Amino acid sequence: MAKLKVKKVRSAINRTARQKRTLESLGLRKMNQVVEHEDNSVIQGMISKVQHLVSVEKA
Repeated sequence: MAKLKVKKVRSAINRTARQKRTLESLGLRKMNQVVEHEDNSVIQGMISKVQHLVSVEKA
């Protein structure tokens, strides 16, 4: 399967608790942190909910 690199580029301050939990479930806690995930529908859905806070590229 393909891999995705997800990078946190904006702060979670003043965001809803749901968005904060989504970022943490993606494994993103600090600014500019990069994590790799398999490209599947669950991860795609999580990314779409916080797309304004992260950048995504194929690994």
